Amino acid sequence: MNTKLKIRHKRVKNKILNTFTRFSLSALVVTSFFYTAPIFINFADKNFNNKEFTNNSKNILNKTLNKGKTFEEDDTWMQSDEIDLLYDILEENNSEINLVRYTTSEINSLFKEVNYNLKDVRENKLVKPIDIGLLPNEINDISSSKKKKDMFIKIILPLIVKENTKIRIDRKRLFTILNKSSNTDIEKKWLKKKFKQYGVRQNDFSSLKVRMDEIPASLAIAQAAKETGWGTSRFARKGNALFGQWTWSGEGLKPKEADKSETHKVMKFNSLQLSVRAYLRNLNTHKSYINLRKARSELRSNDKPLDSIILSKHLDKYAETGNQYIEVLQKIINQNKLKDFDEARLLPSSKDLESLI
Repeated sequence: MNTKLKIRHKRVKNKILNTFTRFSLSALVVTSFFYTAPIFINFADKNFNNKEFTNNSKNILNKTLNKGKTFEEDDTWMQSDEIDLLYDILEENNSEINLVRYTTSEINSLFKEVNYNLKDVRENKLVKPIDIGLLPNEINDISSSKKKKDMFIKIILPLIVKENTKIRIDRKRLFTILNKSSNTDIEKKWLKKKFKQYGVRQNDFSSLKVRMDEIPASLAIAQAAKETGWGTSRFARKGNALFGQWTWSGEGLKPKEADKSETHKVMKFNSLQLSVRAYLRNLNTHKSYINLRKARSELRSNDKPLDSIILSKHLDKYAETGNQYIEVLQKIINQNKLKDFDEARLLPSSKDLESLI
């Protein structure tokens, strides 16, 4: 038995070392770049895959994104069909993927090997590109509350930052497209896809601007912690459900205390990453959170950072406990100093770095 464990640990360690050896060798090439630009060139190139996206006469894109305008969301037409809103997520969720469920010991070894710790993240705002697809079963056995919380945060933080980065890139691309006098077929196709994902009418750019935006990492971590008991719940460990999202059509886990007449389930995901993506889509599209999106838009228009405490005030409909739920979230954010992670940016993986060299 000990021999098998040693072999497995060796394989995990070798896999980790292979990935991060390549990362370390390449990191020197772009280190200075990380400190000057939160959005990396390789990601932008991946999304802006045609030569016509640039309009040099309108080059102050960041100001256009966040200042001088308050965008209103059209609430007279809401796309509420779960299958339509999550179609891309459900497609990926239905595909077969083979993820390894590592033990807490193996994950801690990984974090140690790559020198990934929350103290450094709080100081330099850079997150290692570690993709843990499944929570360890033993997370519930960690006796130290601090160690359990640290483990949970270190697992989900890169996933949250990764999804927010995708949204940030999409948002920049949207404004770049809108600043042009004409658009390519590729851009029109991309816009059509985004209208569908965010549940707005075709060409309703005002609503799309409001919905296509980030959620502070501190708020996402706090909600995940509350919904899963810092990763210990049955839904989190068996269904990768970090945010307790309900489903009436997708695959899910039935709550044990649910009444027989209730048909909802807690949505089940193939990976933690998909759970994070679905959570962001939920807050960005569901009619229950229209006031959160309005508050976020106002912060943008006033050139203020996205404040998780302010935005949390509009999550009274996320749980049956209403305002009490908001108080719990704010307590989690403040007690654990989660706002330290709101400006964190994800270091690119070895694969991303290789595309730049």
